Amino acid sequence: MSPTVFRYQGYRGFFFSREEARPHVHVSCAEGEAKFWLEPVVAAADRSRSIPETTLTEMQRIVEERRDDIIAAWNRHFRGG
Repeated sequence: MSPTVFRYQGYRGFFFSREEARPHVHVSCAEGEAKFWLEPVVAAADRSRSIPETTLTEMQRIVEERRDDIIAAWNRHFRGG
C-alpha cells in the first residue's frame, strides 16, 4: 500500500507502508522518483538517475513547504496518531 500524501502540479508525494521507520516521503513525477528525509531537516535521500537537478530542487521545495502536513500524515499512517 502506498498512500498518497499530496498531489501538486505533476508531483505526487506518498509513503510505502512497509519501509524504514525514519520519517520520509517519496515524490514522483514524469522524470522519476526521489525520497526525502523529513527530520531533522528536509534532505534528499535517494533519487532516480533520470531526474534533473532542477526537478530535484523543485521536489525538495515542495516537500519543505508541506513538511508539517507530511509529518502529521506520517504519524497518522504509521503511529495511529
